[in-house]
Amino acid sequence: MIISKNFKNKLFSKESVISLTIIISIFILDRISKIKIISNLESSNSIFINDYLNFDLIWNTGVAFGLLSQNANIYYHIISFLIFLIIILLGYLIFKGDFFEKIFLSLILGGALGNFYDRLFYFAVPDFIDLHIDNFHWFTFNIADIFITVGVIFLISKDLILIKK
Repeated sequence: MIISKNFKNKLFSKESVISLTIIISIFILDRISKIKIISNLESSNSIFINDYLNFDLIWNTGVAFGLLSQNANIYYHIISFLIFLIIILLGYLIFKGDFFEKIFLSLILGGALGNFYDRLFYFAVPDFIDLHIDNFHWFTFNIADIFITVGVIFLISKDLILIKK
């Protein structure tokens, strides 16, 4: 099979190495945080950090922020398959994108891979960061969700800034 020189240059470029490093680093950071939380919260339900932050382990079978959490097996597998397709699309977009798109999409892909791993091995995603003010609690989330959100915000901001030019 003949691989074009342009393809090889893009695949092994400095930008691709940076993207891969970001993806792997986020995945590892996410795994470590979830392993620590799962092992520490096996015996207790919550860890009090301060008046605004607790660690509460919640097993999320849905998508972002617990949306579409269903007990039905078919929904879980359909959602998991759609997430897998999105991961493939993100990889393609990283390959085709400019430098900043590669960085921002790598943040998203690193987080998506972390959560997808959990869906495959635990059949749910462990969420544990509980931000709150008094009785108002934000959706419980994890480290992977933070990177996904930051990547999306940066990607949208980049596009909004380019539109203004």
